[in-house]
Amino acid sequence: MTNTLYYGDNLDILRNRDYFPNECVDLIYLDPPFNSSRSYNVLFKDESGRDSDAQIKAFDDTWHWGPNAERTYSDLVTDAPAAVGTAIGALRQILGANQMMAYLVMMAARLVELHRVLKPTGSLYLHCDPTASHYLKIILDTIFGAENYRNEIVWKRINAKGNVQRKFGAIHDVILAYAKNSGSETWNQVYRPLNPKYVEEMYRYTEPGTGRRYRLDNITAPASRASQGQIYDWKGYKLSASRVWIYAKDRMEQLEAEGRIEYSKSGYPQYKRYLDENPGEKIPDIWDDILIASGKERLDYPTQKPEALLERIINASSNPGDVCLDPFSGCGTSIAAAQKLGRAWLGIDITHLGISLLKYRLKDMFGLDAGKDYAVIGEPQDEGAARQLAQDDRYQFQWWALSLVRAKPLGGQEGSKAGKKGSDKGIDGVINFIDGKNRAPARVLVQVKSGHVKSGDVRDLVGTVEREKAAIGVFITLEAPTREMVKEAVSAGFYHSEVWGRDYPRIQLLTIADLLAGKNVDMPLQAAATFKQAERVKDQQPGYERGLFEE
Repeated sequence: MTNTLYYGDNLDILRNRDYFPNECVDLIYLDPPFNSSRSYNVLFKDESGRDSDAQIKAFDDTWHWGPNAERTYSDLVTDAPAAVGTAIGALRQILGANQMMAYLVMMAARLVELHRVLKPTGSLYLHCDPTASHYLKIILDTIFGAENYRNEIVWKRINAKGNVQRKFGAIHDVILAYAKNSGSETWNQVYRPLNPKYVEEMYRYTEPGTGRRYRLDNITAPASRASQGQIYDWKGYKLSASRVWIYAKDRMEQLEAEGRIEYSKSGYPQYKRYLDENPGEKIPDIWDDILIASGKERLDYPTQKPEALLERIINASSNPGDVCLDPFSGCGTSIAAAQKLGRAWLGIDITHLGISLLKYRLKDMFGLDAGKDYAVIGEPQDEGAARQLAQDDRYQFQWWALSLVRAKPLGGQEGSKAGKKGSDKGIDGVINFIDGKNRAPARVLVQVKSGHVKSGDVRDLVGTVEREKAAIGVFITLEAPTREMVKEAVSAGFYHSEVWGRDYPRIQLLTIADLLAGKNVDMPLQAAATFKQAERVKDQQPGYERGLFEE
C-alpha cells in the first residue's frame, strides 16, 4: 500500500473498502483522545436529559452521549458480531448513557473495523489511561478474543508528582496489546541496555589478553531435568545424585576447546558469559525508561508521545516493509517512527490541524513532500473543494489554509473540531522567523477569511501588525481582493531585512487560488517554524532492523 494520510472521520474511512480492504495492515497503534483530567463523576454523569449534541462532534476530547452515540450503539447491537452487541448492551446497563459510555461505543465501532483490516499475523496496540482501560479491555477481549490478549503494558510517562493530595500520583498510561491470531503474530524480541549497576556486580571478571568482561554461570541443573547423556564425570569432578550437567559430554568438550569453561580451585567448572555477547535486557511489560517527548523532539503538541515509545512497538511487532496504521494520527509520532524504521504507513486524522502538522513533520524530518512522496486524501485540491470546506466547517478551512503557508494556528486544540480566535485579536496564525544582525525573533501574522472581504479588513490587519510589532501581515482569502484592499495593502509599505538586504511587502494579500497555484508568502528565506520544527533524521542505525532498539 502507498504511504497515505487521510483527512476525515476514521470510522467512515476505515469502512471504505477501496481504502481499507480486509486484512491489509500489519500493525495498528492508536492513541484515541480522551480527556481523563475531567472529574471522574462528570464522565459518569447521566446525559439523557440533553436536547441535542449537534454542536458536540466526535473526538472533541471528551465525547458526549447524544444522537450520534445512540445511533452508533444501535448499529453495534444490530449489525456487529453478536458477542460485541451483547457486551456493549451489558456495559450500557452498568454505566448508563454518559460520556464514558459514548466513548466506549465510539471506540467499539472503530475496533470492529480495525480487527477486520488487520492481517492474521498482525497486532494492535491501544494506548489509553487507567480511567477507561478496564472497559476497553472488555471490548477488546470481545472483538479480538480473550485468547489473543498479549500484554497490558504500563508506561511510566512522568516521574512522581509532588503536589498530589489524598491519592497516589497518576504517572502512567496503559497500552493494551492484542494479536489477530495469538501464536502467529509477528514478534521480534526487543532489548534495552543493561543496568550499569547490574553490569558492575555481575560482569566482574576481565579476560587477560582480550580485555573482554565476563561473568561465571552455573553449568548444572536439577536431576529432575536430566536427559540422556547429561550424567557423567567431568575432569574428575563428580556431581551429587541430585544434579546433572546442563550439556551433553560432546558439547562440554567443545566448550572446553573454545575456552568457555573456567575452573574453581576445587576443580568445579563454570560457564563464561561475555558482556559483549549480551544483547541487553529483555523488555518487560513495565516501561519506565522512556519519558514524555522533550528537547528537540518536542513539537509543542499537547498529547505528543515520544518516538522511542513508538519505535519500540514497531520494532517488536513488524518488519521492514510492513504496513503500520495509526487511525488517530495527531502530530504523527507513529508515522514518523514508521518512516524512520523503513515501514509503510497509513495515517488518519479528523482535523486539518493534525494533517498539517504531519506534513510539516515529514518534510522537516525526512524531506518528504505531500503528493510526491506520499498521498493525501480528503484535502481540497481545487478552489471549488476549498469553498465547500469553508461552507462545511470554517475552522477546518482556516487550519487547512494556514497549512498552505506553514503558519502555526492560534486557538486550535489537537483532536478538537472546534476553534477560536487567538489571544491577539485578528490573528489566526503565526510564522516565526529570525532576522536582523542580532538574530532577533520576528513574526509574520496571518489572518484567514472564508467569506466576504472588504478594505476595512486590511486596515484592521495593518493595525494588528503595528500593535504587535510584527514584521509582515498576510491576509488569506477565498475571494479576490478588491481594488481598495490592494490599495490599502500597498500603502502599508515594506519590511526591510538587514540580513537579506531587501524589502518585503508589509501587508500581503493571497487568495486560495494563488496558494494552490504555488504562490507563497514573500518573506526572508528560511524554514518557517510551525509549532516546533522536527529534527532532521540521520541515517538509521544498524540496530533497528535487528529489532534491537536502545534509547
